[in-house]
Amino acid sequence: MPELLTHVLVGFTLATVLSWYTRWLTAPYVTVAMVGAVTPDLSRFDLLFPAKAIEAALGIPFDWWAFHTLGGTVLVVALGGLLTPTAYRRGVVAMLALGALSHHGLDLLLVNPSGYAYPVFWPLTQYHPPTPGFYLSSDRWPAFFAGVGATVVWAIDHRR
Repeated sequence: MPELLTHVLVGFTLATVLSWYTRWLTAPYVTVAMVGAVTPDLSRFDLLFPAKAIEAALGIPFDWWAFHTLGGTVLVVALGGLLTPTAYRRGVVAMLALGALSHHGLDLLLVNPSGYAYPVFWPLTQYHPPTPGFYLSSDRWPAFFAGVGATVVWAIDHRR
């Protein structure tokens, strides 16, 4: 779970820093960015509801992994926008996208045995970008540094 915490803390940090320069970006939108940082991990619903069971129930091909790609992110952000009242829609869509894109950015830095990341740009391309392999998803140090960064940003924000 350190990876999930890291994504949420980075979403908080980015949105909070942006709120210093953007008048409309208030605390509720920061929370939306934190939720957006978790949305690519909807692919983990496979642990609760196996894709094969959903395929059998619906009678069509199905895979949860699509949520962990650009196409899945666009779908989730669009759905979030549709479920939001018109007055808040642009802000919610922007913050969901910010959170999700920060998630993908961090995931592109993960260690992969092949040296290449997942096809993050699917369905536009099947290209697997090379990854520098900075950390494992089970490492605790990224969560530690994200926590330190979030704490510093939180302290600065509360002194403003």
